[in-house]
Amino acid sequence: MDTVTRRRFLLASGVTGAAALAAGAGAYTLRDILATASDRPADARTLVLVTLYGGNDGLNTVIPYADPAYHDARPDLAYGADEVLRVDGELGLNPALAGLHTLYGAGQLAIVRGTGYPKPNRSHFQSMDIWQTAQPDRPGTTGWLGRWLDASGGDPRLAVSFEPALPVLLAGERGAGAAVPVTRQLVREALADPVLAALGQPQEGESALRARASACFADLLAVDALVAGARQAAAGDDDPDAGDGAEGATATGGATSPLQAQLDLVAQCVEAGVATRVFSVSLGGFDTHADEKQAQAVLLGQVDKALAGFAERMARTDAGRKVVVAVYSEFGRRVRANASDGTDHGTASNVFLLGAAVHGGLYGAAPSLTDLDDGDLKHTTDFRDVYATLLERVLDTGADRVLGAWRGRLDGPL
Repeated sequence: MDTVTRRRFLLASGVTGAAALAAGAGAYTLRDILATASDRPADARTLVLVTLYGGNDGLNTVIPYADPAYHDARPDLAYGADEVLRVDGELGLNPALAGLHTLYGAGQLAIVRGTGYPKPNRSHFQSMDIWQTAQPDRPGTTGWLGRWLDASGGDPRLAVSFEPALPVLLAGERGAGAAVPVTRQLVREALADPVLAALGQPQEGESALRARASACFADLLAVDALVAGARQAAAGDDDPDAGDGAEGATATGGATSPLQAQLDLVAQCVEAGVATRVFSVSLGGFDTHADEKQAQAVLLGQVDKALAGFAERMARTDAGRKVVVAVYSEFGRRVRANASDGTDHGTASNVFLLGAAVHGGLYGAAPSLTDLDDGDLKHTTDFRDVYATLLERVLDTGADRVLGAWRGRLDGPL
């Protein structure tokens, strides 16, 4: 892998740790990532980390429908046995998760129950810092995947975010991952396509700054075209005249959500064989203090559609079958519903692992709904067990280089 981009990044930032985020966020384009297509080892696996911001309600995601304590604690929010997508005689998935339920049935979805950390924090920001730095006692300035990046040579293109801002989890001591945000802000009705394309073409004798602006605009056009292709694919399910731009997009139909657009870009990169080993994507809106049932169902429907379509697409190629997706949120919700038909900030929840390389099933002990910690679930699996397993089984890195002396591991899903 060349050192030019790495040197440019380090010189431009002049900083380390979390302060490198601002420099990393504007330094890379999709073209930069695709330029690494020849640098990837053939047997390398890929980690896609999906963050659900806001604190997703784990009890209404993986539902203990047979537990009377569940129905007693949230009578108006609870799902009945006839509503859930059954996993076994006690648990079921939210009705909006039909695609994930199919993956579970195919043995490609692992549900890690009761995941959390000691002395849980119920602040969105502090809890997310804890999850992303993997330092529950005192969150530092580096993310766990940023430290992995440092240990892997530091090239930012090894860890890519398609989110609006580069998350803390990709910040290392000596640099940070690359941010390539998805955008749909081009106003095509204002300018004809040839004019827009011309703005992205290099000009002889132009300054380095103008050349960089031109390249970034061309990349923006490419991203916009990709998102448009995904929309066209969705329309194509019902429209036999949909054009060829739908090729390669998710095949699940309906409008394109932000998460689906991000995962479409991940899929393109995986299929191109880029050097990137880690992708970070996200979806927000899970802070469901009021009227939760319908709002969460809509959000989980977006998650399901994006993940199921991505998994289907990844199953078509050898590189795609080496992808492991991990889905988490900063905390779950309290066991008992509040007076606004919602739930407040809680603690332990579920982590999903999915993909062709995953051994599906239930992992970790289910937390008790009656033996609580001040009304909250007691965690049964430390999230660092999940991270250590992903580092060793997906990223081929000794967990001690990232998590220090942590010795916990998951047994079985990878």
